Amino acid sequence: MTVSSSSDSFYVRRYRPEQGTWSRLTAPDSLVRRMDWTLMSAALALVVIGSALVWSATRNREELVGDDPYAFVTKHILVTLVGIALMAATMWLGHRTLRGAVPVLYAVSLVLALMVLTPLGATINGQRAWLHLGGGFSLQPAEFCKITVILGMAMILSARVDAGDRPHPDHRTVLQALLLAAVPIGIIMLMPDLGSVMVITVIILGVLMASGASNRWVLGLIGAGVGGAVLVVSLGMLDEYQVNRFAAFANPALDPAGVGYNTNQARIAIGGGGLLGTGLGQGSQTTGQFVPEQQTDFIFTVAGEELGFVGAGLILVLLGLILWRACRIALDASDLYGTVVAAGIVAWLAFQAFENIGMTLGIMPVAGLPLPFVSYGGSSMFAVWIAVGLLQSITVQRPMSA
Repeated sequence: MTVSSSSDSFYVRRYRPEQGTWSRLTAPDSLVRRMDWTLMSAALALVVIGSALVWSATRNREELVGDDPYAFVTKHILVTLVGIALMAATMWLGHRTLRGAVPVLYAVSLVLALMVLTPLGATINGQRAWLHLGGGFSLQPAEFCKITVILGMAMILSARVDAGDRPHPDHRTVLQALLLAAVPIGIIMLMPDLGSVMVITVIILGVLMASGASNRWVLGLIGAGVGGAVLVVSLGMLDEYQVNRFAAFANPALDPAGVGYNTNQARIAIGGGGLLGTGLGQGSQTTGQFVPEQQTDFIFTVAGEELGFVGAGLILVLLGLILWRACRIALDASDLYGTVVAAGIVAWLAFQAFENIGMTLGIMPVAGLPLPFVSYGGSSMFAVWIAVGLLQSITVQRPMSA
């Protein structure tokens, strides 16, 4: 069995020796049969767990849900269904088809990010990172910039390698890819959304390492990142709330009722869960609303308190399954473009999950990043399911023998 592709679609061909001919399978059949169902099942399981945690975190928050305790979880399920539809569309189109649309997608993501800096943008928790769409819905363009940076850098870095002109990207190609990523980083820094900048920086490193670019670029970027962070802090370019977050991370005992309140309450919630937890909807920290933003950035505290070590550990196992399958997809991809796209997604999801969980445990600074597939949030849910669609596309378009 092999996979054939054209400019607008792909299909699977199976050789029938008794007839001496090749038959063309229908697209739905080839898609469903060749999907990575371990990856899909782990992502769906995380969504189910996340829905239960969102309900528990918001059911008694009258200022958020009004008279309907299911308001947030209903919206969470709806955006998840939209996200799964986006995944299916992405997989159907295929990552190779989207490769030709990268310039348009990249431009659209930049325009949306720039719109945040206009009067159309909205400030939430100190970050001017959202666009209000009306009807209680908002859009966070930085989430989609993560995807277009991965696709754009992969397109540039793999072009000459996949064409057979070079064994690995040269210095000029790497510089072009870095310039492409620098533009959205600059825009996002103006919001400022430091968490998204951190994620995109890790994506860049992951993409470069997967592309086979010289290690000097990776080491140089790490050094430049450290120097840039020192410069940003020394020049006072961070907002006060961001400085306070890093101060609370460096000294957990600093102002426990002020800048250190979030992380202190998060650790209390997780520590109170024990082995099996207090039971869904029974956590005193969650019910008492002691942990802010518990349905989004701090949703892992609900798992730790109400589902205990076992439930929180299950979330880690499911995230690990997703990352493991994504790594296998990257290794088994039939071209460098697919490898780099999958590797960029691995770097993105791995770092964002580590940062989100780490900040609730006090081992990472608070950066305002959602937990993939679990936290409440439309833009983040759309983005991670599009990422799953890209991974599934790389899987189903990989050639295979009968």
